[in-house]
Formats: sequence, C-alpha cells, structure tokens
Amino acid sequence: MVIEILKVIGIQLILPAAFIISLWRAKYTNRLDWLIQVLFTLIFITWLVMAGRWDWLGYYLRFLWIIPTLLAIYLSYRKTRALPFRKPLETNEKISRGINIFLIIIFGLYNVAVFISFSSTSKEEAIELTFPLKDGTYYIAHGGSTTMMNYHNSYDPQAFALDVLALNNYGARANGLYPKDLDKYVIYGDILYSPCSGNVLETEENLPDLTPPEMDPQQPKGNYVAIQCENSDAIIYIAHMQENSITVESGQFIEESQPIGSVGNSGNTSEPHLHIHAEKDGVGVPLKFDGEFLVRNDLVKQKEE
Repeated sequence: MVIEILKVIGIQLILPAAFIISLWRAKYTNRLDWLIQVLFTLIFITWLVMAGRWDWLGYYLRFLWIIPTLLAIYLSYRKTRALPFRKPLETNEKISRGINIFLIIIFGLYNVAVFISFSSTSKEEAIELTFPLKDGTYYIAHGGSTTMMNYHNSYDPQAFALDVLALNNYGARANGLYPKDLDKYVIYGDILYSPCSGNVLETEENLPDLTPPEMDPQQPKGNYVAIQCENSDAIIYIAHMQENSITVESGQFIEESQPIGSVGNSGNTSEPHLHIHAEKDGVGVPLKFDGEFLVRNDLVKQKEE
C-alpha cells in the first residue's frame, strides 16, 4: 500500500514538477536543445494527463499541469530566443541531448499506445449495453484496447474489461489515499443494475468483502453475476460484488436496468470497484455504453431516474 501511494505521488506530482522546473531553469547554449527539452516536456505531460490514474489525487488536478508547462515554455523561450540555433557541443551536453531524445522516443511510444486505446482492436463488434450504475460520477480506472490504459488487455478473456470507480465532489475515489474502511470508498455499496435484458447464467454471493489491500486470488471474480444478454453470444460478467447483496438467481430472466446487487470488495481486488467484461469462447469482446467505447480517465455522469 505504501509503495502504491509513493508511486502515485512520485509520478503524478514530483516528476512533472521536476521536468517543468528543469525546462524553466536550465541554462541553454542553443535553441535546438531548448526545443528538444520543450518537446520532451510536452510529450511527458500529454502522457501524464491522458494515462495517469487521477482518481487518487483528484481528477481535475490533471489539467492544472498544463498551465505551469505553458508558463515554463514561455519563460524559457524568453531566455533562449537570442541564442544560436545550433553550436558544437561538449561531451556532457551531447549526453544530455541524447537522454532527452531517448525519453522523447519512449514517451512518444507511450502516447501512441494511449491513442490506440481509444478504438477497439477486436474483430468482434462491440456489445451495446446500458451503464450499470446510476446517480453518481463514475470514473474509468482501466479501460481501452492497450495495456497502457487497461492492464486487463494482456489477458485474452478480459481484453476489454472495465474497472469503474465513483468520484466525490473533489474528484477523488475515496476519503484518503488508500483507506482500510470500505465505507470511505465512494462507490462501495452503490446499487448495480443489469446492463441488458437476458438470462442469468451464474451467481456467487457468499464471499466476504475484504479489507484493502487484502486480495483473494483463489476467487478472482469474488461475488459476481454472469448474464447472457439477448441477441448476443457473449457472456457479461459483473464482479467483486458485495457479500449477500445479489438479488437475482441462476436461470432467471432479467430486464435491462433491473437491480442485481451492490458494489463490494470481494475476490481478487485491492479496493471496491465495479469490474465488468464480456467474454465469448474464451476471448474478450469490446463493450460500448450508450454508444461510447470507454477508456481510462473517461467520466460517466449518471442521474437517478
């Protein structure tokens, strides 16, 4: 848990601050090296804004990095506009330029993976579903068609799975960075609704809700409902549900938007969230909700009808 917190703070606060300050304060001897550092900073900030997990520190904080980045570009430009475009470099300057070019390539490839995630790479047509949560602001923590935006993509049956959290008024998923109290997670206990009309194939409801960051890899889905939607061969799995909250049973036909249970923290999960994926013949199938293919950092704002 401590490692996860330090990772988030380091990547989303310390690193961008360091790169922006470096762009602003560095002593340049030519405009080419300044342009290279500007390009790297822009590519890094783009990746951070698009691919960072912003539900930990506050969703809207992601946009605040844009302003100091532009300010650093302007202030550093004023110091370099009179410099020559190129000049012979000392050894240490060549090393610095090489590092920046290497970082541009790495984070450039990261950004390519980010933008590829916005469209389905599957041959299967996406299944159209109704979003299974109401009355809240819901955040896509994992979603998309590459592992950069969705770690599930490396596992074929869950290739297009979504992990969904809820945000409070400050854009955070919980009261605290990583609380142990389940009730401090905004989504915990939210009612889940069937995303389609169809038959319930399987259910499990007797597994306990775990204290974060405890996980149960022996029961990866935890409490769950499996639904065979009408007009689809794929099976929809809704997982990590709250113990004894499931209100449907195997063999039952259910209607779209019918309550089926509540969000919990059972199974192989580190904190309360909704996991949903579609599977056909052991391969994940893309999902669309109200016509949208959702990816990390998308928001779904729902009002109870």
